[in-house]
Amino acid sequence: MRILMVAPGTRGDVAPMAGLGNRLQGLGFEVAIAANPAYAPLVVDSGCEFRLLPGDLAGLIRHPAPGEKAQGGSVLEFWRKLRGYMEDAATGTLAAAEAGADVILANSVAPYAYDVAEAFGIPAIGAHLQPTEPSAAYPPVLMNSSRSLGPLGNKIIGERASAGPAPYDAPSARLRKALGLKKESRAAGERRRRKAKATILHGISPTVLPRPADWHAGLVMAGYWWPVARPDWRPPAELVDFLADGPPPVFVGFGSSAHVDPGFILEATRRAGVRVVVQGAERSLGADAIGIGDVPHEWLFPRMAAVVHHAGAGTTAAGLRAGAPTVAVPVYTDQPLWASRVSALGAGPAPIPYKKLTAARLGDAIAEAVNTPSYAERAGELAARIATQDGVAPVVDALRKLPTK
Repeated sequence: MRILMVAPGTRGDVAPMAGLGNRLQGLGFEVAIAANPAYAPLVVDSGCEFRLLPGDLAGLIRHPAPGEKAQGGSVLEFWRKLRGYMEDAATGTLAAAEAGADVILANSVAPYAYDVAEAFGIPAIGAHLQPTEPSAAYPPVLMNSSRSLGPLGNKIIGERASAGPAPYDAPSARLRKALGLKKESRAAGERRRRKAKATILHGISPTVLPRPADWHAGLVMAGYWWPVARPDWRPPAELVDFLADGPPPVFVGFGSSAHVDPGFILEATRRAGVRVVVQGAERSLGADAIGIGDVPHEWLFPRMAAVVHHAGAGTTAAGLRAGAPTVAVPVYTDQPLWASRVSALGAGPAPIPYKKLTAARLGDAIAEAVNTPSYAERAGELAARIATQDGVAPVVDALRKLPTK
């Protein structure tokens, strides 16, 4: 079976799919992953075939440093750019499928993959890292907030948000017309699949987000899909020396979500009285700090006293897997949900919304995280439960249930 994974997101979206693809390759499936060009090495290193989705979503959605204004125009200008990106991603998805596929696994921002699959007469399965289904159990992730509206409010607003305008609506409509498919809006297609209880696999641990009672039978909480471990990877000598030269430090990194000046971070960590590893600052930062580039989370996080990050789905999973207390600074979309889950599970202090981030507030949260034993104890308990889960098995089960030609 030739599987095409469509992942038009940032590194945090692509890495779990590459890890899943690697596992599936080992089970005899042929896997290709369509993603932005920046992630070609990540895909190829996982043993999967890379197929191009033009563009750079990470550069488009990156937020400015705390206190700075966003550059690049108005909200309408951002929406225009995002729709243009999705137009290119839809065209790239069609080209990727033309290169060969028996089934498509599409992430939550690639609904046009269903249109391509329909035109090719092949099945498409959702492969999501976020819970996008309207539910009483959580507020819709598009609200950029973890504030519950109550069971009824969550469900109603979730349904309205799902039916509302999205940047991939026009690309989906264009693609359907070009492929000779009957006219159907993206929202109508989603309602049709929901009514049919179509399969959507979620790379989410049920320990972190229990499966909601109002999900239909086709919605599967599979468990986390872990990025590929690199057995030949070796840590930089200066990082090894830094870790050995004092107590466990704190990790601070915001991935593709935002840029935070190292000076701001050092002000916070020195206020907290901790050493720090700063991702994205590959230069000397002083005796109590070190800057690093791309270091595997599975190696680094277990060596940290706590981790500070944007609460992206993959980074949150990595912190919990490592049993590390978490200080979450959510920026947008699903990040507030994961930040609230970490706090609700007792693995870290209350999250700090990125818009409210100050060095003093961050420093106090870090001090709380490292000096409250219950956070580390609870994080360790969650890590032990997550370690027993295999997110790949439900995916294999779903694939093997597909009708064969």
